[in-house]
Amino acid sequence: MTDHTWGVLSNQAISAAGVVYFLALLCALVEWSAWLSRAKTSVAEKELVGAGAVAGETDAGTETATDPADAVREQRAELFGRLSVLLTAIAVLCHLGALVGRGMAADPNRVPWGNMYEFTISGSFVVAAAYVVLYRRLKLAWMAPWVLGFTLVVLMLAVIGLYEPVAPLTEALNSYWLVIHVIAAIIATGGFTLGGIASVAYLFKKRFPDAALLARVPELDVLDRISYRIHAFAFPVWTFGVLISGPIWAHEAWGSYWNWDPKEVWAFITWVVYAGYLHARATAGWKGKKAAIVALIGLATLWFNFIGINYFSSTSQHSYAAPAAPAVVELTVPEGASR
Repeated sequence: MTDHTWGVLSNQAISAAGVVYFLALLCALVEWSAWLSRAKTSVAEKELVGAGAVAGETDAGTETATDPADAVREQRAELFGRLSVLLTAIAVLCHLGALVGRGMAADPNRVPWGNMYEFTISGSFVVAAAYVVLYRRLKLAWMAPWVLGFTLVVLMLAVIGLYEPVAPLTEALNSYWLVIHVIAAIIATGGFTLGGIASVAYLFKKRFPDAALLARVPELDVLDRISYRIHAFAFPVWTFGVLISGPIWAHEAWGSYWNWDPKEVWAFITWVVYAGYLHARATAGWKGKKAAIVALIGLATLWFNFIGINYFSSTSQHSYAAPAAPAVVELTVPEGASR
């Protein structure tokens, strides 16, 4: 296959991934609506019991059978839930194919992390892949609409606003430390994002405990535990990527382990916030709402560093990660010539 063919394949695969992610999101929303209907029915039954009606009896005092509609809703929820997971896994494979094709389209072949478009589709891939991997272990079925919605939005922004043609790596990026550093950073970013979603869900559940829309979301202590476990995994990975492999790569590329580059500074700020989050939980017993707020502050610094620095900083040595500005051609007119 030629480089052009690989590039076309990558673009088609990312489009296919977006379509399948969207179908998975629709299935997840159907599943969620079925659970929502079930939750509203349960609330109505509790209100009847509280008003003096006896659960399981009709007005005539005879026992009623299980509502067939509830059984149908439950079966529909399970069916669409399984279909959503299957479609998400297929979308993740398409997403992976897009990344592989992007790297193979370059001459010479390289890792697909040469610009913001490639960083962004890689980061969204890790979020979706981490969700699929942790789906059963952490019982993350409730997180499907959140993860799929986030992934779709990020992909749309990447394709519409960040896309760049395939190009060779710059000299600073042409290092095996790129692979080590970026893999660690992207894995940690995916983990922190999933943990942040759990923290957002915690705050909503805390604020609206009786909302039927949040009936599918686990209890507060479960959300708090999920968030902590994911953050506890992502933090050492981020530490390795930012404080160990990053400075080594900087020394190799620029001759100094630390350059006070805006991206380096914000990466360290992110590390400090998450270190404070884990330290406060371990020593001061910070849990629940306070921990969730700190986790979201860390997530804000993370994504600002990931995207914002590339747009708002004019001094960063990581400028190769930002979308290239259109070239400006200055036309000179020979002296004496008419304009």
